[in-house]
Amino acid sequence: MREKRSYIGFLMILMQRLVVSSTSAIRTTLERRLEALTAPQEQLTLFPLTSEEEWADLDGQEQIDMLLRTRLKALKNERAEVKLLLEAAARCEQAGPDAKAEALLDWLYRLQSEESDPELKALVFTEFVPTQEMLRRFLIERGFSVVCLNGSMDMEERKRVQEAFAKDARILISTEAGGEGLNLQFCHVVINYDIPWNPMRLEQRIGRVDRIGQAHAVRAVNFVFEGSVEHRVREVLEQKLAVIFEEFGIDKTGDVLDSAQAGRMFDKMYVEAILNPEKVEDSVESVVARVQEQAREARATASVLGATEDLEPGEAQRLLTHPLPHWVERMTVSYLTAHGGHAERKSQGWNLTWPDGETYENVVFTGKEAERLPAARHLTLEDPKVRGLAMRLPRFAPGQPVSIVSIPGLSEEVQGVWSLWRISIATMEWNRRRIMPLFLADNGMIYMPTARHVWDQLLAASTKILSILDAEVSQSIFAKLQNAAEEHGKPIYEALVQEHRVRIAREREKANYAFAARRKTVERIGLPQVRNYRLNLLAQEERSFQEQLDQKAHAYPEMVPLLVIRVEGSAC
Repeated sequence: MREKRSYIGFLMILMQRLVVSSTSAIRTTLERRLEALTAPQEQLTLFPLTSEEEWADLDGQEQIDMLLRTRLKALKNERAEVKLLLEAAARCEQAGPDAKAEALLDWLYRLQSEESDPELKALVFTEFVPTQEMLRRFLIERGFSVVCLNGSMDMEERKRVQEAFAKDARILISTEAGGEGLNLQFCHVVINYDIPWNPMRLEQRIGRVDRIGQAHAVRAVNFVFEGSVEHRVREVLEQKLAVIFEEFGIDKTGDVLDSAQAGRMFDKMYVEAILNPEKVEDSVESVVARVQEQAREARATASVLGATEDLEPGEAQRLLTHPLPHWVERMTVSYLTAHGGHAERKSQGWNLTWPDGETYENVVFTGKEAERLPAARHLTLEDPKVRGLAMRLPRFAPGQPVSIVSIPGLSEEVQGVWSLWRISIATMEWNRRRIMPLFLADNGMIYMPTARHVWDQLLAASTKILSILDAEVSQSIFAKLQNAAEEHGKPIYEALVQEHRVRIAREREKANYAFAARRKTVERIGLPQVRNYRLNLLAQEERSFQEQLDQKAHAYPEMVPLLVIRVEGSAC
């Protein structure tokens, strides 16, 4: 910390998490670190530049892989320290099975008995692949059928594992990255073998089984070492967060917690607690206060844009009779037509081409068509692309009548139209957005400081709706606002594009570094046939990766009106 060598801090944080995961995980990592330390000094490098947000998006295994791949420069006496720790880890493993693994076995038998199901399925989450492999061997040796998921697997492998778990396998052991996008409602037991520092990650894990259609009460078991710093932090944190959940609601608080910024807050909190165990409550209190403040801001923002009500079961039933498939069809076709895609109506369905070049052939939308054409592709809101369109529907539709409002505390001289815009770019895997307030005064001038001032007053005061402009006037006002928004939003859009380009360039640079390192390793293989075969495979993988990266580079702009009002100041 004194030397501002953040990458060493990252490594120490991960070591702390590894040692409470399993002896196997810490031993494997120490072996890889010792291998790097015994390499010639010139091969050791500094940590590659990466944004905090990107770092927070990686799971524990991906973070440790990145750190160890870069062969960080050694600390003073580090090689001797690592050797001592490795000897301790070896003694620990020779002493018998991992105590934490045995606790897992006890819990599996206990749950099996309590649920009266000798074939009970369980989803086990760990942060690290060595722990995953140790648990796989441990459970298989004791008669359990086990499958594993982690971030190194491609989509086809993940699909096969999920199918095996749905059929015969009793235990699925998954890392954080491996569990992304899973729908496992046929299982209702989640065991968090390793506890993530951000509590929102726990909710996301449980969400893999706690879905609509789940027939059983979901059971979640969290493993934590009693008396450890993590245990003390979690006890205090859970009590404090429970109060915030009650005040702001789980959804709103979850939005705050599920962010890279929150991830950094929790990392810092645990590090401070490890360095100063006597100040655990102070560290937790500081983070909870920031979460509370952010939740309050999020609630205030939502109150301006309008609250959403819970959907009643009766309302859900009525929705079943609505023409939803037709709406999905019109939304999808209209979007493709307007954004550079293509939709071609065929006698047996649709052929769709998305703006990024991906094609969907022989597509149907309605249930009746799907029954009549079982071989066709049935497109619903479950499709990621279609769901993305539905999530981006504007809150304000062009042509919608504009309300005239009075805002207490606003000067009577403030007369004009205020609007709120969302400017964003969408890519295959990355979405970034900014919010821009805009004020068009009656004299035809755009005043950005006034726009922010109106925004502040809207958040602080209760507005009063005086009347509504007619449709023709509303349409004319919106046209002027849209032109102004395009002009003033251009710098924001260009900044987003530049941010995206930097991200792609950084990803390409990392990939080039990784492929070059792997190529050097393969080139050291003695047998020419094996070496050439591996080099060809590597070249194919690199071409495929670069093609995917080229597709990711495409960014699609969006400018969506969220709110438009006619403002008439009030001195009251």
